[in-house]
Amino acid sequence: MKKNYRKTLIACYLGFITQAIAANFTPLLFLKFHKDYGIPLGKIALIPTVFFLTQLLIDVFCARFVDRIGYRLSVVVSEAASALGLVGLAVLPELFPDPFAGILLSVLIYAIGSGLIEVLVSPIVEACPFEHKDAVMSMLHSFYCWGCVGVILLSTVFFALFGIGHWRLLAVLWSLIPLYNIFNFATCPIERLTEEGEGMTIGSLLRTPFFWIAILLMVCAGASELSMAQWASAFVESALGFSKTMGDLIGPCLFAVAMGISRVIYGKYGEKMNLHLFMIGSGILCFVCYLVTALSAVPLLGLAGCVLCGFSVGILWPGTISITSPRLPQGGTALFALLAMAGDLGGASGPSLVGIVTQHSGDQMQSGMLAGSIFPLLLIAALLLISRKAKE
Repeated sequence: MKKNYRKTLIACYLGFITQAIAANFTPLLFLKFHKDYGIPLGKIALIPTVFFLTQLLIDVFCARFVDRIGYRLSVVVSEAASALGLVGLAVLPELFPDPFAGILLSVLIYAIGSGLIEVLVSPIVEACPFEHKDAVMSMLHSFYCWGCVGVILLSTVFFALFGIGHWRLLAVLWSLIPLYNIFNFATCPIERLTEEGEGMTIGSLLRTPFFWIAILLMVCAGASELSMAQWASAFVESALGFSKTMGDLIGPCLFAVAMGISRVIYGKYGEKMNLHLFMIGSGILCFVCYLVTALSAVPLLGLAGCVLCGFSVGILWPGTISITSPRLPQGGTALFALLAMAGDLGGASGPSLVGIVTQHSGDQMQSGMLAGSIFPLLLIAALLLISRKAKE
């Protein structure tokens, strides 16, 4: 019988939506946790730290062990952990003497699922016999953007209709998506990128010069995206005068919509485009957006630069995967895991650099944004280096 790889693709779409739920739902409840459980905001700030640190550790774990465990079992575990963590978020805080311990345990569980999804979904799609895989990869990654928008908007509508006091019910409702996707991943066709024992080891990847260029690309992609995304709400507040709550909702939504549109455009028309040139153009646009937000004295221009930056970074993460995979065809799971780790490192270090520079410049956010422009510049340089190596 002919294998239905369309089912595999749908499962992977839902996988990225699951990751978007894990990353975006709990931050909407930070103030609720603070008020209901009396958790200091300083402790609540540990929640995203635990989430991203767990994802980094899972990236390292996947690089070493997923090929032995198998893609299917690993990705089913990813959906099960995501669902369990979301249900735990609704239940565990009431069961623990310290509610914060229950929250952190739930975050740890669904972060394991999110980390596995981040590493596994891209190579699963890459191993499928699709034409124009770079376009397919871009479309795949757009579902993370639509998931972010959906979680923020639908959760906001739910809270408006039923009250934020029913957040536990919503957590359980969101868990139904990964629960349903367990069946999808358990039954869809899944191929291997490389035969067992034939994939490159971590050591052989580390000895490959092009691998380090790809790592630089991925760090810059993650930093370029998250450095701006972290400040999106602040620009919405200053440009349009919205409240902080509305700024927190609208800023990330506008950024995610613009990023998703970029990925859909390449997903639809990618076979007619040159990925390398598209990424260089996106890097240049990203650099310009950072300059606009950093140097413009007009608030609306700053907002436009922030939103347009979402469009410019859309192709950078999936495009780096599509550029790297054909050049390292034996990279296997280790390659995808280390690329994901590099992206997460960029996503952690970029906003930190912006924050440190902002603090040392007398809380001038524009100075921090100007410092953040180094990441798209480095990305452009790495892409030009790849072009020169290709010509040689």
